[in-house]
Amino acid sequence: MKLPETPITDDHIHFDPVHGRGVEAAKDFKRAGGTHVFMVALPAYTVGVCPRRGEDYRTAFDETLRVAGMVREVGVTVFPILGVHPIEVLKYADRIGLAAAADLACAGLDVAAEYVEEGKAVALKSGRPHFPVEPDVAAASEQVLVHALELGADLGCAVQLHAESGPCADIVDLARRAGMDPGRVVKHYATPDTPLMPSFLAKQEGLAEMARAGRRFTMETDYMDDNTRPGAVLGPKSVPRVTRTMLESGAITADQAWQIHAHTPSAVYGVEISL
Repeated sequence: MKLPETPITDDHIHFDPVHGRGVEAAKDFKRAGGTHVFMVALPAYTVGVCPRRGEDYRTAFDETLRVAGMVREVGVTVFPILGVHPIEVLKYADRIGLAAAADLACAGLDVAAEYVEEGKAVALKSGRPHFPVEPDVAAASEQVLVHALELGADLGCAVQLHAESGPCADIVDLARRAGMDPGRVVKHYATPDTPLMPSFLAKQEGLAEMARAGRRFTMETDYMDDNTRPGAVLGPKSVPRVTRTMLESGAITADQAWQIHAHTPSAVYGVEISL
């Protein structure tokens, strides 16, 4: 069976040539049929940056863009997403205190916003801890999240979120109060009950059924590219392979594949995805 030509987009993936496979993982993605990725910046400390002020994040963001350039040379279209991972607030709080860590994260987001404004990145990343934390940590993390949403509203860009498993329905109100369309707030590692824009892992049950029902969503691997955790969370071939399997079996149509991998991410992120 000759499959229809369709873009295949991974909405949340990392490439790390220092601690992982880097370009070789990107080659695997392409060989499996992948065409486009939203490459998400790793926490600053994982690329050797221990920020003390917002400007220090530039080194981490520039490293993300450097790796994105390497992946483009493989023939994969890369859309960078820059920001501050919510775990950074907790990590830096041990060094400078919680309030200062939240302020540092907000300052890092301000720098990431400059990259979006300059067209070097397409969206911001933020969020809140995905595990139970003390109320003061939760409040500080929400302060950072709201700041990211306000920046997204000002820039007119999407914001991709790391957060707890589940609907995260309260973030709809946070987004609206910030002046942002909740449909451009992407819940990374989403569950089907979220009212935000879901980015589902390729192993999520019911993908074909949701596509046939007209549910708007994207697909991701959350591939970590860490040699100490090979294949975590899913390998780089996963989104292409699952999509091809759904097409081969007739579980989804070519039009539905285009919706998942081109029309929806194009609308959410304000980018062009085509072959």
